[in-house]
Amino acid sequence: MKELSHFNKGGAAWMVDVADKPETHRIAVAGGRISMNRDTLEKLSSGGHKKGDVLGIARIAGITAAKKTADLVPLCHPLPLTRVEVDFQLDEADCAVTCEARVETVARTGVEMEALCAVQNALLTIYDMCKAVDRGMCISAVRVLEKRGGRSGDWHWSGES
Repeated sequence: MKELSHFNKGGAAWMVDVADKPETHRIAVAGGRISMNRDTLEKLSSGGHKKGDVLGIARIAGITAAKKTADLVPLCHPLPLTRVEVDFQLDEADCAVTCEARVETVARTGVEMEALCAVQNALLTIYDMCKAVDRGMCISAVRVLEKRGGRSGDWHWSGES
């Protein structure tokens, strides 16, 4: 098993030194879902929600979160993002909305944290905008689905943890 990289030899937290790593094109895709009552999903999908375009606002919230990741996660490097895409799929059978975020950069470290922040904040925004009608919504399955680039190469989620 690999060692945790955010601790120095003395056990203190530190920001990993990436100065010697080459800049490469890096991509990360993360996903997650929020389940809700059928009425909530119908309001959201029909555009009948009093607060407006819930998914449009959640998309912007996800993009903003990706750009602010280094401000939110203490040991993350600030990265020049070249692309952030946040998409939603309505799952009528399971009364849920799935979210997927794709983040790209040309940098010395990956963008998995930015993709995860995008998904989480997009789903939190849906919760925030819909909580008045459905406090029982549940955010789940937030995870990295894919990463490409960098020294460790490509990785794809296999469905197992």
